[in-house]
Amino acid sequence: MKTSVNKIHLGKSRDSRTRRKLKPRQSVQSQTLLLNQHKDYRNYLLAKDYSNASISQLLNYLDAFKNYLKKENIEDVQVSYNDVTSYIQTLKIKNKQRSIQTNVNAIKIYFNYLIHQNIIAENPFSNVHIRGIKRKILYNILSKKELESLYNNFKIPDDTNDKNKNQNWFKTALLASQRNKIIIGLLVYQGLKTEELNTIEISDLKLREGTLFINGTRRSNERVLQLESHQILDLMEYVLKTRLEILKLKNATLSGVEVQSTRLIVSTGKSERIQNSIQKLIPKLSAINPRLTNIKQLRASVITHWLKLYNLREVQYRAGHRFVSSTESYLVNDIEDLLEDVIKYHPIG
Repeated sequence: MKTSVNKIHLGKSRDSRTRRKLKPRQSVQSQTLLLNQHKDYRNYLLAKDYSNASISQLLNYLDAFKNYLKKENIEDVQVSYNDVTSYIQTLKIKNKQRSIQTNVNAIKIYFNYLIHQNIIAENPFSNVHIRGIKRKILYNILSKKELESLYNNFKIPDDTNDKNKNQNWFKTALLASQRNKIIIGLLVYQGLKTEELNTIEISDLKLREGTLFINGTRRSNERVLQLESHQILDLMEYVLKTRLEILKLKNATLSGVEVQSTRLIVSTGKSERIQNSIQKLIPKLSAINPRLTNIKQLRASVITHWLKLYNLREVQYRAGHRFVSSTESYLVNDIEDLLEDVIKYHPIG
């Protein structure tokens, strides 16, 4: 049987438009099953900590895909790799590469659900990657030495002056600096996000084991991180002395209203949140290293250095990324570092 080359379409299934329909009995069974799946799928996404807004978006992408399957007379449990590539071809008509990738990722989640329900054995979208998506370089990466310098060279006010000891403003500044030293350590050694600093409880810190537990959120996974030896000593002094003095100072300024908190990192102001304190840290850290422009740059630097020491899954765990693709995006920084080294040590010409 001869086939004209001009009539072959990339990724088009040979029988996608002539696929034999299932028998009526099977179709009714399948439709009933899929109706139940729609409700179960939403519950599945809720259990995975997706927000209602995210779930609505995922269902929109899924509905568009199912409309395509209906036109092609394909059941979702029958979808093959050829059907996937054919669907992507239809998306390319009106969508950019990044939108197609988002669409594919959404449907991939649905087929992972079908596997979870033992309805199918393999995900036809598992090996699909959309090429041509330009990824921005994340940040100007600081070296490991530069990160440690931020911690080691952060200045704490001198409290040897008796006159200063009697001033409340100085005491507040001293306590805030001692606490900020702890914050900097968690940023440059454990690569924490600023919002995670607000969620750490005293009970999450295990000084004897030298570990810190970080709770998972809708956007991140829980994990247990190892502390550096010098961090343990500073944290011990902070927990046993500095933190208690901050709470005592807050009680005094709030006219006898007792402040109790189970959080590890506490603010010196009325609010329990420390975002403002962290923002005030940036100019002080930039004075130590002018290359530092924002706090997120610290986390990007830490993760990039982890990628040089550990495998991808280990770094994914340490960073708390829900998806390994989030970890892979930091590989761009690593490549840029290598290019800089090549230019520095092996200049062309």
